[in-house]
Amino acid sequence: MSVQHKNLASGNWGKMPLAAQLANVGSEVERTISWSQKGNQDYSQKAFARALELLALTKTHCKKNSQLKEVGRIYELLVDYFAGKNDYGSTDQLWKRYFSCYTYLTANVRNTSLDTNLIS
Repeated sequence: MSVQHKNLASGNWGKMPLAAQLANVGSEVERTISWSQKGNQDYSQKAFARALELLALTKTHCKKNSQLKEVGRIYELLVDYFAGKNDYGSTDQLWKRYFSCYTYLTANVRNTSLDTNLIS
């Protein structure tokens, strides 16, 4: 599969704070869920592939071992849920809640004068 996020893959992704990266991954996961619920498996699979691509980019830019572990676990669980047997018992609602924290944090930082290093 070709790279969908060429601009981000060229280096811009690593300049974003981790929370912003995960908020973007969450957007693709939301699209995956939404398209699946609408019965459009083709679009759902494409959104899922984009989510995995963003997670792979995130993994290459993790600054701490704990971040690397978290991102690796997210990747593993997403693949299990959307492409595997769901051995971990994930749900659409669980994924929406998980990523909503990053979306909320990123939106709040954009709307305040907080230092974006706080969410790195």
